[in-house]
Amino acid sequence: MQLLKEVLYKAGTEEVIGNTNVAVYGISINSREVKPGEMYVALRGTNVDGHAFILDAIEKGATSVLCEVMPDLIQAGINYIKVKNTYLALSEVCANFYHHPSSSLKLVGITGTNGKTTTATLLYKLFRQLNIRCGLISTVENRVNDTVIPATHTTPDPIKLNQLLSMMVLEECEYCFMEVSSHAVVQNRIGGLEFAGGVFTNITHDHLDYHKTFDEYLKAKKKFFDGLPESAFALTNTDDKNGTVMVQNTHAAKKTYGLHGIADFRCRIIENNFSGLLLQIDNTEVLCKLIGAFNAYNLLAIYATAVSLGLDKQRVLTALSMLESVNGRFDYVVSGSGITGIVDYAHTPDALNNVLSTINEIRTRNEKVITVVGCGGNRDTTKRPVMAHIACEMSDKVILTSDNPRNEDPQTIIEQMRAGVPAHLSAKVMAITDRNEAIRVACNLAAAGDIILIAGKGHETYQEIKGVKHPFDDKKILQENFNNLHA
Repeated sequence: MQLLKEVLYKAGTEEVIGNTNVAVYGISINSREVKPGEMYVALRGTNVDGHAFILDAIEKGATSVLCEVMPDLIQAGINYIKVKNTYLALSEVCANFYHHPSSSLKLVGITGTNGKTTTATLLYKLFRQLNIRCGLISTVENRVNDTVIPATHTTPDPIKLNQLLSMMVLEECEYCFMEVSSHAVVQNRIGGLEFAGGVFTNITHDHLDYHKTFDEYLKAKKKFFDGLPESAFALTNTDDKNGTVMVQNTHAAKKTYGLHGIADFRCRIIENNFSGLLLQIDNTEVLCKLIGAFNAYNLLAIYATAVSLGLDKQRVLTALSMLESVNGRFDYVVSGSGITGIVDYAHTPDALNNVLSTINEIRTRNEKVITVVGCGGNRDTTKRPVMAHIACEMSDKVILTSDNPRNEDPQTIIEQMRAGVPAHLSAKVMAITDRNEAIRVACNLAAAGDIILIAGKGHETYQEIKGVKHPFDDKKILQENFNNLHA
């Protein structure tokens, strides 16, 4: 419970009808979920305007309403607060209501197109391995020390976000590692939070359905670093051509990492195979269980972040060598006949290129690479032909299939992908709309030693079709098909 006047600190209040010296028992942005004594915040969404549900929220028990336009009907006993932008205000009121939990933690945000989940999750695992109390906020799951809390978004809304951070403070966590999506920055979900550091992984083609242009997407990522305080660090990948752009206007202490050129933290790949990576970091050789050059960047970012937070270099390197891959990220199983199946979340052109490049670096060329790939519905359509082109350029056989078609016709998505297949490579490409069948066919096409990549869904355990989420686990289905090959 907090007093309304305390909750409204820095919210940009323009007009008040009612009394701010009253209690607020919670905050809600969903009129159907409001509980008695709570504040309802009316947000203007893409399809729905929360202002239309103010009366519904009051009927549910809301005693305070935060809005951009005062309603025509003003009810006695209800407190109405007008602000210019409820999205901006929401982040501040949530931070106030939960007593600014981020200020009691060392909160590190990780942003970029690819590598956010791996970097955030492995940072959490590394710190827990060193018996340091910490939390995780990620696409796959949220954690408070060892307690798992299911995730619904890469970066939760400000209410859930501050709830999670508050739980971490109560459980005496020292650190929190958090994915920061471009959507979260634009929608101000991270407003009111105090960061101890920010990490930039890379930026490539993605989310143009939302940001419209690559420049707007880049600006969204950069805005996160622009907002970091002087007390924080801003760690950037100098091997990415936009790495220096990200931190050019930040107030934080700039730090760099990379595999090529000059950087504060450097790494060299000595060996890269299916058993892992042998890296040289800070003139020390480290054998890691992760695979691929893209994971060398992730591991270096993890090392640089931990050292920037004050941990001992040798302790970090030792813990780094024991880290295992994140669920759905270059996650592989081997069949009884020696077929290697790899499940990866790669759902952008760059991520798919990274995974296939790694496979082609490791393979002996005496085996086939069979790629099963699709693209999500109601998302960026421009990457569809690009991903198909990458798949057929870097694989021996490609099966175009459904990902999460959502409300689109999966066949239409596949045809848009086909547009990126060069005529001279069309013979190696086939289309199977049913993802389950596509995986089964890939397994039947493979022989001993071959490599099957199933890309796009990774850790997800569902397939979204026409608004319904159906159980679907790429790794589980792959394993079942491998078992059936030898039944």
